[in-house]
Amino acid sequence: MAAGIREQERQDRIAAWLFLSPALIIFAIFLVIPILFALYFSFTDWNGISPPAEASWIGLDNYQAILLQDGIRRADFFKALKNTTYFALGVVPVQTALALFLAVVVNQRLLRFKSFFRTSYYFPSITSSVAISLIFLFLYQKSGLINSILSGATLGLWEPIAWMEDSRGLIHIILGWLGVTLRDGPAFFRTELLGLTIWDWISGPSVALSGIMILNTWTTIGTMMIIFLAALQDIPTSVYEAAQIDGATTWPTFRKITLPLLRPTMFFIITLGLIGTYQVFDQVYVMSSGGPAKTTLTVAYMVYRNGFRNSEMGLGAAIALSLFIIIFILTMIQRRITGSEATD
Repeated sequence: MAAGIREQERQDRIAAWLFLSPALIIFAIFLVIPILFALYFSFTDWNGISPPAEASWIGLDNYQAILLQDGIRRADFFKALKNTTYFALGVVPVQTALALFLAVVVNQRLLRFKSFFRTSYYFPSITSSVAISLIFLFLYQKSGLINSILSGATLGLWEPIAWMEDSRGLIHIILGWLGVTLRDGPAFFRTELLGLTIWDWISGPSVALSGIMILNTWTTIGTMMIIFLAALQDIPTSVYEAAQIDGATTWPTFRKITLPLLRPTMFFIITLGLIGTYQVFDQVYVMSSGGPAKTTLTVAYMVYRNGFRNSEMGLGAAIALSLFIIIFILTMIQRRITGSEATD
């Protein structure tokens, strides 16, 4: 009897591995093996053109170039990391809040044309990113629709903005309004840290990067909204009925019932947002190519620029692995901050 049970368990395990094998093979071919190759090439000087076997082993030179050695490579890497961090700090909170707001709106029972609104909000998320980026390039022109609307709303007092040509940081602009500049500011503004001055670190996102942030937020809130909507519909109606019996109004119900029950979803949404924003590439490639003055240069675009344009595939692989480590650390920090709450 026991032998028969063990034989059945063995057959079940074999069947399970057979069913899993197609997915595992695809996972290994398209994810595990490329990661291992990237890890190997990050320790070489491969140019991406010659046969990989001709690449020379250079150890940690690529990592030293972007992390430790003074020079343009380290300065560009940390400038890209600064831009990407500002991008994430600006996009993730806004897209999360707007997605939750839209999900609550389209989840209302009395709302008419629900399907239309849900489709309309979600449509930008499935539209070609390149096509949307090109449209926004026209909208952002000095004589474009956005400047025309802003000028009309301010009765012509609004000066047209050169959205994709303005390299000034938003924090620098605000400090300038307050009379604080690099020349007149404290001496520590000129202190160098990781290839950039403190003044550069506190620049904030440039006007050009802010334009891409607006575009990215608009194209991603639809996906986040759908996830929030599924979570909202999964909350038992009995919970809200009990709150109504206790006399709870709309805002206390949302704050003390809906939000706590959405914590696991919130953690998932923020994690997706962090990963997506730190990997932003396509919109930067189409709209600015890292300019003006490298104020829209992101880490992901730097991987492309070094690997495919400068024929420094080893350096590009090192930057890509560094980006992976940064995203992993941020995800673990995010999990540490909200993960325990999400599982309560």
